Amino acid sequence: MNTLESNGYTSAWRAFGPELPRPKAILVVSAHWYFGATAVTAMARPRTIHDFHGFPQELFDFEYPAKGDPDLAKEIVELVKPEWVGLDQDQWGLDHGTWSVLAHLYPEADIPVVQLSINALKPLSYHLDLGARLAALQDRGVLVVASGNVVHNLRAVRWNQPDFAFDWAERFDEAAVNQLAKNPGDLLRLVEHPDYAAAVPTPDHFVPLLYLAGMAAARNETLDPLVRGYSMGSLSMTCYGLGAEGLACSEKTGAANLPSDVPADQTNT
Repeated sequence: MNTLESNGYTSAWRAFGPELPRPKAILVVSAHWYFGATAVTAMARPRTIHDFHGFPQELFDFEYPAKGDPDLAKEIVELVKPEWVGLDQDQWGLDHGTWSVLAHLYPEADIPVVQLSINALKPLSYHLDLGARLAALQDRGVLVVASGNVVHNLRAVRWNQPDFAFDWAERFDEAAVNQLAKNPGDLLRLVEHPDYAAAVPTPDHFVPLLYLAGMAAARNETLDPLVRGYSMGSLSMTCYGLGAEGLACSEKTGAANLPSDVPADQTNT
């Protein structure tokens, strides 16, 4: 729903776009392409995927018509060897983990976009390592966007408290802030955190952060938050930036709510 709204978070994303060096292409690691293989979209015209249920028709009508970049997809395949990445010519596209953010970062959809899947069969350490292998893309003018949530527990959402945060959500989000500021390469220490099970009931929305942490570790850099905030008790809206010096951190409120008639466990696929 943030795609359609102007709120504290989407206004921050819109402000980031003009401040960042304009990339030649964008690679997105989205929580919503989560299946049993590592693949990258390699079609010239990726379709806009509406991978959710029960939302307003306006959201289903939304299109993000960015071009793909088959050459970048092939470059990624070579860059991460000996790890294997498949070239997806026609199965996926750009899902809402990608276009809900890019709709504000680059609303003109005039930069080529490719999307990398999250391999659900691999351990968390695999994703941290793959992120490190992708760090060289930053030197080649490619913006890497990791789209998920540090804290993401849909079963615990408080529908009528848009800016509320449970104590356990705040504790885990703060632990992530501290770890990324000290040693991003050691981010998997968070798995032992007492609030990990509540904050990360499934790994899909947490894994994108591992790619950013792996990139930072490979570049011997640390990560500070660009945006802090919470939504509906059990969602963290914290955003980080690698190579985004000069963009000050801000506290935001007002993330879009889920429609009240959509069960929390059926909001996306």
